[in-house]
Amino acid sequence: MNIIVTMKQVPDTNEVKIDPKTGTMIREGVPSIINPEDKNAIEEALRIKDDNDNVEVTALSMGPLQAEMALREALCMGVDRAILLSDRACAGADTLATSYMLSAAIKKIKKFDLIICGRQAIDGDTGQVGPQLAEALGIPQATYAEEICVKEDKVTVKSHFDSMIRVVEMKTPALITVTKRINKPRFMTTNGVLKGYRDKEVITWTLKDLKLNPMRI
Repeated sequence: MNIIVTMKQVPDTNEVKIDPKTGTMIREGVPSIINPEDKNAIEEALRIKDDNDNVEVTALSMGPLQAEMALREALCMGVDRAILLSDRACAGADTLATSYMLSAAIKKIKKFDLIICGRQAIDGDTGQVGPQLAEALGIPQATYAEEICVKEDKVTVKSHFDSMIRVVEMKTPALITVTKRINKPRFMTTNGVLKGYRDKEVITWTLKDLKLNPMRI
């Protein structure tokens, strides 16, 4: 099984500052972290890998070159490979453009059974990229997951909405967005850090590598 985890490097919310003239977030000089629910997505992919044979986990992110540090952290946690989609033309992309570019990268990867995303990013809180990505790829989706069970070519997802519990069964390939309730992300180990920096690399793709329509970015 091949699992792709989408993740985003975001400013640490404790250090967020807003430009009074533009009304946009000031990112320069602000500490960055892996988006919290994306970290839950990484942990869930690694949990599935721990419980099943022949599972490969790929972390995929779109952002500036500094986002390599977030991907490197994912490698240290146990992810097998990491891909960064970075190009100045991507700056300021909205969720529709972001999902288009991520879908192009996933099509270039080709082989995948499951995509796991965090429910939403703390710097935007839209919750749109995961569902839009599923639509762009034409695959089934389940959102707000608090429990995932994988069995052969099927995945069962349990989500909790106020007083209602929803259980969805899908055939793979499929996409799932997760909440922080699904697990507690693991800490990096010394051995994991050594492997993450010594034995693994972050691959960088630009828009030329993906041959994207410039009108859609």
